[in-house]
This record gives sequence, structure tokens and C-alpha cells, in this order.
Amino acid sequence: MSDPATSPAAGSDESLLARYRSGDGPAFEILYARHRQGLYRFLLGLSGKSELAEEVYQETWLSLIRSSSQPQGRANFRTWLYQIARNRLIDHWRKHGIRNPLHDSYDEQLHALSDEAADPAQLLSLSRDNQRLEAALQNLPADQREVFLLRAHGELDLPQIAALTETPLETVKSRLRYAQQKLRRLLAEEVLT
Repeated sequence: MSDPATSPAAGSDESLLARYRSGDGPAFEILYARHRQGLYRFLLGLSGKSELAEEVYQETWLSLIRSSSQPQGRANFRTWLYQIARNRLIDHWRKHGIRNPLHDSYDEQLHALSDEAADPAQLLSLSRDNQRLEAALQNLPADQREVFLLRAHGELDLPQIAALTETPLETVKSRLRYAQQKLRRLLAEEVLT
């Protein structure tokens, strides 16, 4: 039996949102099923705290439900949803007087490493030890972790990530490359020790 959330017959995310706003409750259930895991993993990876990730996750879905706006311009639903989540997390940090780690500067040139190991996205899905991976993710600078998580869990392409984070595309590419390199190194060190 096929999953209704992944069925093409269910429609695009944008059409599901329109149907939900017209009173079709099951359309929201499909949207939620499509995006719940990736969105939660993104928030957990970015915040590093399950309680905070859960709180912001709930706020994100409530914001979507209460909002009458639609994705604007070239943004698709997924990009728009992750933008809402990112904004809610930044709002939380501001509210609690926490400096936004997504704006911390980082000298990427000091951390250039080789590209010889397997793709970290593959390691993410194949790793049997999620704690090792989560620890490695938390060792990434926040801006690199955000780009990696948007790519891995949000399944956003690089131009979408650049638009969402309001960062030049070349900077996004660099951040993703350095994140992948550092994850490879950290995970390889774990195996060797």
C-alpha cells in the first residue's frame, strides 16, 4: 500500500496548502506527513537541544496554520516552511538573549580538508550510531551546520538555501563543502580511535 503523503495523486505542497485553507483537513495531514521528520531533524541539528527543537517545531506548524500568506516569489513550500522554522528559532534566541550563532563569523580557510571520504549525506543515512553523527554535527560552526542540515534534512538545493539564509550562493557552496569536509574528518577520527 502506498503512502498518501508521497503519492503524486495527493498533489503539490502548494496545492495541499490551498486545499487545507479551503477547509480540507486531510490535506494538512499529508503536508505534515511529508515534512515532519526533515523539519524536526533540521531544528534539532541547528539548536542541539531536543526540547528547543520540539518547541520551535510546534511554533512553526502553528505559524503555518495561523498564517494566510503563501510562499512568495520563487520560494516553494518547502523553502518557505524552513524559513518559518529558521525565523522562529532566531526569535527564540533573541527572546532569551542568546546571540544568534548563525551569524557568527568563521575563518573557513583554516579548516580546508580533503574530499576523499564518502559523502556525509550518505553517512547520515547509513550511520548506525546517530550519537556520533549528532556530536560531529554539533562540532560544526553554526553557519555550516545550518547549510548542511537544510541540504540533508530539508532537501533544499543550493540556490534555495542561499535565498532562505540571505547568503551569496558561493558562500553557501563553501559552507556546505567545509561542513562535509569537517564531518568526514570527525567521523573518520571516531572510527580510528
